[in-house]
Amino acid sequence: MHSVHPVQERHIRQGLLSDFILGSQDGMVNVLGILLGLAAATSDVRLIIIAALAALGAESVSMGAVAYTSTLARQRVYQAETRRELDEMRTVPDIEREEVRTIFRDWGYEGDELEELVRKIESKPKAMLDMMMAFELKLAPVSDVQPRNSAFIVFGATVVGSIIPLIPFLIPSVAVPSAAIVAVIISGAALFGIGWYEASITVGPYWKAGLRMLVIGLAAGFAGFLLGTFAKGF
Repeated sequence: MHSVHPVQERHIRQGLLSDFILGSQDGMVNVLGILLGLAAATSDVRLIIIAALAALGAESVSMGAVAYTSTLARQRVYQAETRRELDEMRTVPDIEREEVRTIFRDWGYEGDELEELVRKIESKPKAMLDMMMAFELKLAPVSDVQPRNSAFIVFGATVVGSIIPLIPFLIPSVAVPSAAIVAVIISGAALFGIGWYEASITVGPYWKAGLRMLVIGLAAGFAGFLLGTFAKGF
């Protein structure tokens, strides 16, 4: 007799993925833009490093705080809509029942089968509430730890992303123009890698996702370079 081994299901945790991409891309792009802008305007590597570190600190804290408050806001919206939906289930049950019927009808159920499903879901208030929240209001629950976790992930990813383009400027023997070129190369590779990773656990061509992330990131860095070049003329 063969033993049956449980299959470990693997699913994407959407919030963690989006937080990681948001933080790492934002940190990398912002610091790269600042580095290229300053590299175009000055050859003082100490000034460039100080400015980049200041941007790293401000950006990582700001991004972490935004992640926390925005996730907390989503949690409060979900809680408010839950209370509203429960109140409607008590005060206007006929309307809520018809909304459930519409959802099942859109899924292809008809006739007696449809009515039987409506009766069954109505007999389970929690199941009915979950269905209305997910399929009528298109809202997902937010756990109590999610705002904190989101803030930590975005903060950490922003710090790591910000450090990547800064690395060449921390090497004493590398001149500023060379450091800027190396920063573009390693940041481009990292951005492409982030896009590749995203596609590897979601859907779509790996190269297309990587190239999209690369173009977006380097376009922002190039904007910083142009502004630095323009400022140098003053």
